[in-house]
Amino acid sequence: MRADIVILAAGQGSRMKSKLPKVLHRIAGKPMLEHVILSAQHTQRKVGEGKIHVVIGHGAEQVKAALGHYDLNWVVQEEQLGTGHAVQQALPGCQGADVVLVLYGDVPLIHSSSLQSLLAASNGERLGLLTINLANPSGYGRIIRDGFGNIQAIVEDKDATPEQLAINEVNTGIMAIPGNKVSGWVNGLKNENVQHEFYLTDIVSMAVVEDTPVIHVQPQIPIEVEGVNSRVQLMELERARQKQLATNLMVNGVTIIDPRRLDIRGDVKAGQDITLDINVVLEGNVQLADNVYIEPGCVIRNSIIGEGAIIKAHSILEDAVVAAGCEVGPFARLRPGTELQEKARVGNFVEIKKTVIGKGSKVNHLSYVGDSQIGEGVNVGAGTITCNYDGVNKFKTVIGDGAFIGSNSSLVAPVTIGRGATTGAGSTITKDIPDEQLAVARGKQRNIEGWQRPVKED
Repeated sequence: MRADIVILAAGQGSRMKSKLPKVLHRIAGKPMLEHVILSAQHTQRKVGEGKIHVVIGHGAEQVKAALGHYDLNWVVQEEQLGTGHAVQQALPGCQGADVVLVLYGDVPLIHSSSLQSLLAASNGERLGLLTINLANPSGYGRIIRDGFGNIQAIVEDKDATPEQLAINEVNTGIMAIPGNKVSGWVNGLKNENVQHEFYLTDIVSMAVVEDTPVIHVQPQIPIEVEGVNSRVQLMELERARQKQLATNLMVNGVTIIDPRRLDIRGDVKAGQDITLDINVVLEGNVQLADNVYIEPGCVIRNSIIGEGAIIKAHSILEDAVVAAGCEVGPFARLRPGTELQEKARVGNFVEIKKTVIGKGSKVNHLSYVGDSQIGEGVNVGAGTITCNYDGVNKFKTVIGDGAFIGSNSSLVAPVTIGRGATTGAGSTITKDIPDEQLAVARGKQRNIEGWQRPVKED
């Protein structure tokens, strides 16, 4: 079955009070529209082939620039004249589809399983509606049924009578339309309503007149079909999504000290017996092996953390690879290009950038190491810095296996510290050091007799 999917994403979202198009506001680190696109793609992989059409309007170029890497058919709705008009813009690309599934770019948590159920129920022969029963249906279109329970129409909230307003089964807007009917129905819509808009929901009454069966499916949980029209609703869906993500991790063997204080803003692959303490943020693509422990206040972004590694409190990792048994932090920063090999240690107030630190090596205190290659079993003393930048170009520091870098050393790149070499504390190293040699490069100390400490004047 060819199922084309039309995602409506042209609205301005004036209640968001933002210059950013509404569908680009983020939930769990991704634009709302991206969540819908991913769900649509997953659905198509399950049910068969098809195209995805995204109808854009306000901020169209911003939306395309943000999500242009997806294989989509972008359709511009120049005037926003209602949902029916929006779908009409996409119809030329839907020719040949067995069914057209309509989604919304500001309903980000819709699950593929619900969409698959709706498509299966429709099967390209019936008009399928995704409905839900709400305790407070205010603002939603009501599902109108006859005395036998058959769906007859959808009446928008603003057009409903008092009796219709009492109905609590509502339309979510998501529907599966038979491909051989969609063009005639959509092109036949009228705008004879309070808003003078072309309502897609009016095709329900058209289907009834033509004796096309109208069926309904309901989502597994109500949050799937909640939309975002304000920043308050955005916050509510953000927390709902975070709860879902945390629950998935816990079900699969991750201990989360307080799920309300974990934020996942990307895709996390996690092993078992991992512990995530409070106020941890995981962004982008993060991989956590078995037995990883992440202490409070850490931010892990696009990084891989090996088995048994410990990320201590308030550390920040970005585009880093941390091997098994490593310790990082507290208050450490691993910048892009950092690779810690097995059982390496990076301590408090240490910044590492574009550097490989070998097996068992230690940079424990108050240091900056950038553009470097550090061998195995190296000890880097407190206050050490690699002077890798001359104001224009970056240069590399190489430190051989077993070297000992004394505290407060400045290593002026390009420079090579040989295997087993030592630098004296406080040295400024500007030349290569051969293997096993000691380098001391500091001014000679003078002790001045009879020196008088300055006295503060009154």
